[in-house]
Amino acid sequence: MYKLKIVSVFLFLVINTFSQTPIFVEDFNDSNVNSISTPTGFSSAISNGTLQIIGNGNGGLWSSISYNVNNGIDLSESPKLFIRAKSSPSVEMRVDLRDDTGYLTNQNPISARLSGEFVTYEFDFTDKLFDGAFGGPCKLGPCAVDATNIKTISIYANPGIGKYNGTIELDWISFGYVESSDQQETTNFQIRYNQVGYLIGRAKTISITSPVNFLPLTYSIKNKSGVTVKTGQTPNPNFWGDAQEYASIIDFSEIETAGEYTIEVNDKKQTFTIGNDVYDDLSLAALKYFYYNRASTAITAQYGGIWARTSGLPDTQVRVHSSAASTARPTGTIISAPKGWFDAGDYNKYIVNSGISTYTLLAAFEHYTSYYASKNLNIPESGNNLPDILDEIIWNLDWMLAMQDPNDGGVYHKLTGLNFAGRIMPNRYTATRYVVRKSTSAALNFAAVTAMASRIFKQYEVQKPGYSTALQEAAKEAYAWAKANPTNYFTNPTGVRTGEYGDRNVTDEFQWAATELFITTKEAQFKNDININNINNGVPSWHSVGGLALFSMNHHSAQLSADINVTIAQSKVLEKANEIRAKVNTSPMEIGMANSDYVWGSNSVAANQMMYLIRAYEISKEETYLKAAYKTMDYLLGRNGTGFSFVSGFGDKTPIRPHHRISDADGIAAPIPGMLAGGPQPGQQDKCTTYPSNAAARSFSDTWCSYSTNEVTINWNAPLAYVTNALRFYQNSGVALSVSENNSFQDQIQLYPNPVSNLLHINLTNQDVQEISIYSIAGKQVFKTKAIERNITLDFSDLQTGVYIVKIKKQDKIITKKVIKN
Repeated sequence: MYKLKIVSVFLFLVINTFSQTPIFVEDFNDSNVNSISTPTGFSSAISNGTLQIIGNGNGGLWSSISYNVNNGIDLSESPKLFIRAKSSPSVEMRVDLRDDTGYLTNQNPISARLSGEFVTYEFDFTDKLFDGAFGGPCKLGPCAVDATNIKTISIYANPGIGKYNGTIELDWISFGYVESSDQQETTNFQIRYNQVGYLIGRAKTISITSPVNFLPLTYSIKNKSGVTVKTGQTPNPNFWGDAQEYASIIDFSEIETAGEYTIEVNDKKQTFTIGNDVYDDLSLAALKYFYYNRASTAITAQYGGIWARTSGLPDTQVRVHSSAASTARPTGTIISAPKGWFDAGDYNKYIVNSGISTYTLLAAFEHYTSYYASKNLNIPESGNNLPDILDEIIWNLDWMLAMQDPNDGGVYHKLTGLNFAGRIMPNRYTATRYVVRKSTSAALNFAAVTAMASRIFKQYEVQKPGYSTALQEAAKEAYAWAKANPTNYFTNPTGVRTGEYGDRNVTDEFQWAATELFITTKEAQFKNDININNINNGVPSWHSVGGLALFSMNHHSAQLSADINVTIAQSKVLEKANEIRAKVNTSPMEIGMANSDYVWGSNSVAANQMMYLIRAYEISKEETYLKAAYKTMDYLLGRNGTGFSFVSGFGDKTPIRPHHRISDADGIAAPIPGMLAGGPQPGQQDKCTTYPSNAAARSFSDTWCSYSTNEVTINWNAPLAYVTNALRFYQNSGVALSVSENNSFQDQIQLYPNPVSNLLHINLTNQDVQEISIYSIAGKQVFKTKAIERNITLDFSDLQTGVYIVKIKKQDKIITKKVIKN
């Protein structure tokens, strides 16, 4: 007999509600189980209420185990499957649904990596019910799979690889929905919050998480004086599959006074901050990280404080590796390639990872030029008539230029030793350094970045004479080399064991490079190479850079509209941003991270998601994108499954043992501040034994050993720097600065003149306003009144020059407006 009950599924989608009953549940607890078919290489058995699938190592690449639903199941209401499973050893398990005509959901495959502990997986087939005509009855795909009559679940162990030798155990399968376990009282819960602080005028939420489905908990929030400003009970929790926990959200967005607060939930307390400037130091440190990671220079106490260090790795005597040898530069030729940023926790330098990292900082400057014009990073170049962010970028650009072979325009893939260094400081590194192989991906990353940099530095010809021209010519030469060598994919040559950054699909790199070159040069040869339909809109990473091309197209849409269909570029950005925003709105934790987002460097996924949301806001001016971006920042700063604020030095619980050689070997207890740790992911490739959980959202270890979750890299810090500064820019500008704004209410409130020197007039146009208060940009209240008339005049003459926030309250509606005092 089949019994309704909670189920796990193979995919990565989190269950958001318990209000609906599963359509069907198989719990393998009696003999009346639907038929199970196994191919050669597999057998099955039901034992102790679980289905055991045993592989003997002889299974084929696409051998599938079939769970057959005799009468068919209608999943049209909720095309989801939940499976609670484990395996020994770990295996990738793919799940497809087959309808009564034999059509299979193989066009958009869904998989999960099983571990040795039972975990509930969700496979969401929404918008994935298509057969791609890869064999079977569908001859010309895509063929729609009939969700009203699902007959079979097909399970694959190591899809495309086969030969699984081990055991998979399924505890149960649930169709459509997952059922809640009984709620219970508990003291086993955690308070997850933004440890850096919450911004005035933005959404403010705290998550309560627990391994059990808990009954509502009583909470109160008090200000620093002990005055209670909010009380209530936690809403019923939802199951958060990625963490294997239950989560409930406390929303306190209505608290808008800057200061320190304490939330008390039962007998647990946590202090947090609200203000307008909570991201100021973080936004600086995220950028300053790049200075600390400079190669070929000393970090002095004047600029580095306690993290000062002597110079190391000058890279002025670098050998050409045999894999990079040419007639003009034979094996062993000595070249000079100083400067650059150390890539990650090691002392190597890679063009591919420098590509996305340098682009992201260049984009930050290009998108918010006026903001960065005065942002002082306290680096040696500060005060030299160039914005500090450009000075930092130059340090890496100069190294990148030295990595181009002047004889043919090709670009060496990396500059490294033959092996990774030990846990030493840079000045103790004595191994021979090499430039290793040229590659198509390196040339294209180089071409895209130098082309973009060329147009930016064109505005600084006085400060950097000839630099823009040199960058543009280097970009053209690298692009020409890549077109002549379109499949020179990088793999480590024999004897080289440092990072590979190999990529065998460079379609996105070609599109990105052509886009940047066309924007900069306006030359038809580059326009002709752009195919907007071939540009993917994935969240950016070093091996997926299509999104970077889309960002640049949209930023320069007015210039490009006559030559490129920028409408498609806009729709692609908005499509991805809509997907991310939907996850934020539906996640049990109200975050953008779910399922397959928990990869190596998952925190960079979260940061780049925010970049997507911000760019979508710039395209559409739809404030919900910006709201989702601010809320997503909570995830990186503590409102997550680990309880860590993932940025070193920022928060109450931050990484103190990152996989970063300088921070490990410098003898200083605190790591360099502003570094974004890689983040949780279930792979645990480093084999450390310190992980608290195998659940994707909690699989994080603050140890040197855990290079798969606790390493730092330039391409993870770059989007952190971008988004923290962009969000700070919007906050200081008063953009979309209301969390409960009513559009008609907003439109009927008029403030003038703005900027104001003396008298500010507020026209309330028949609005029943209860309160008006004014705050400095630092969050200090400078005025408040409840004596409201239809028109009010306020005297600003005694206030200091700067930005002020006017907060106007009407019943349950609040709007805020920015006013500039001259």
